[in-house]
Amino acid sequence: MKHFKKIIILVFSITFSLSLFAADPVVVLKTSEGDIKIKLYPEKAPVTVDNFLTYLKNGHYNKTIFHRVIDSFMIQGGGFTEDFQQKDTLLPIKNEADNGLKNKLGTIAMARTSNPHSATAQFFINVNDNYFLDFKNKTTRGFGYCVFGEVIDGLNIVLKISKTITGVNGQFRDVPQDPILINQVQLLN
Repeated sequence: MKHFKKIIILVFSITFSLSLFAADPVVVLKTSEGDIKIKLYPEKAPVTVDNFLTYLKNGHYNKTIFHRVIDSFMIQGGGFTEDFQQKDTLLPIKNEADNGLKNKLGTIAMARTSNPHSATAQFFINVNDNYFLDFKNKTTRGFGYCVFGEVIDGLNIVLKISKTITGVNGQFRDVPQDPILINQVQLLN
């Protein structure tokens, strides 16, 4: 019995220690242009990563589009279906842009309105170093956009999407003429 307790404590200790060193979550965006693999940073942006993974697990991102594409700036998606129906969202989250991560080429960040704490489901991937989007201070103008991960495979797909021909679709500008689908978003680990 004494040895059994020691074994249980040892197994628990090893399991707990390994969980501290668990790999950052990796997701794949399966798009109509190819796969984009993204590593998320829960230690730097825990609320944002949890929010993104909640939408992923609920299937929210499946069958959405990149609805806003601006060459040399970013590609934005996660909020609209192919026929531009806006998807329902959860409540907005706290902006964690003061986490030290930069809006550099290949990073993923939360899209939002002019209210710093208005991000819900939409995200964008930077196709340039967009440091003007980084946190400067806790004012409406200075808060910035929260980076919460980075493309680790498929940056060529992101850049290909950024070069697509865009136009106007109703009230929307910078819309790809040929829809770019986000068919599915999966958690890989």
